Amino acid sequence: MPIATPQQYAAMLDAAQDGNYAYPAINVTSLVTINAALKAFADKKSDGIIQVSTGGGQFASGLGVNDAVLGSIVLAEAAHRLADQYDVLIGLHTDHCQPGKVESFLKPLIAETRRRREAGEGNLFQSHMLDASELPLKENIELSKEILKLCAECEIILEVEAGVVGGEEDGVDHSDMPDDKLYTSPEDMLEVYESLNGLGRYMFAATFGNVHGHYKPGAVKLRPDILKQGQEAVMAKHGKEAEFDLVFHGGSGTPRHELEETLAYGVVKMNIDTDTQYAFTRPVVDHIMKNYEGVLKIEGEIGNKKVYDPRSYLKKAETGVSERLATACDDLHSTGNTIHGKV
Repeated sequence: MPIATPQQYAAMLDAAQDGNYAYPAINVTSLVTINAALKAFADKKSDGIIQVSTGGGQFASGLGVNDAVLGSIVLAEAAHRLADQYDVLIGLHTDHCQPGKVESFLKPLIAETRRRREAGEGNLFQSHMLDASELPLKENIELSKEILKLCAECEIILEVEAGVVGGEEDGVDHSDMPDDKLYTSPEDMLEVYESLNGLGRYMFAATFGNVHGHYKPGAVKLRPDILKQGQEAVMAKHGKEAEFDLVFHGGSGTPRHELEETLAYGVVKMNIDTDTQYAFTRPVVDHIMKNYEGVLKIEGEIGNKKVYDPRSYLKKAETGVSERLATACDDLHSTGNTIHGKV
């Protein structure tokens, strides 16, 4: 069953931590993007993570419904069925959920997994993200503790964030955030560990200048040493077992050497969205421009059904996303590291 069980998902994170590699976590919005992800992971013999945002869920539910929870369930159910055809393990995750959406998005999805478990079925999602970084740290931690306990009851891993990821994604705009908010301090990391330790398993999105979106070289000032300092502070006080499973947000466009540096500091998951969006759209635009007189009925002509059939360009979009995600597997050294069949 290539959608990982809770035990297999935990083993995936352990393997990445021990092996100094990370899983690309791709945001999906459709069957096309799910299939692209599955093909890339299988081609690279890499386990991986497929994730859904609130906006992605709304889109997947259709314009007439616009329901983030329903759309997320639909995408997850589709992934469960499609992933069964492959021989790598896949974790399903939901991306940024701000405090104002906890009741309407996060808790209903946790409840859906609880319902499935009571019916003898597996978890719908293996992990969720609570992004309470907009709150003061104390309030952030209190909400994180509440949701972590709720997740632990269903063997769900929670991703938490302290510090703010800059830029804009899915309507959440931190593009004007002061620079000092983009870096999580060692003191904050220590407080997160001491507050959450023992409540359940979690991943931690500590920020080190990373931003959502894609910027020209030199525009983003990453400081991966922030992660190193925080990990060292926590392990110096609490031992090696206190090492965080870290998450890298805003990884699109990051040079490979900077990606690789974060792996040494405990990053086991890197979100990729902007680059795969472009990889989807670029071949579609190319198709339209090269077949302009075929995709449109110009001056009374009938066009060319073969080139305006959506499948003709969506296949190219799927290929583009798959190829970009395969590159991410190479960059993060997850290629060839599947634990499918071993756990």
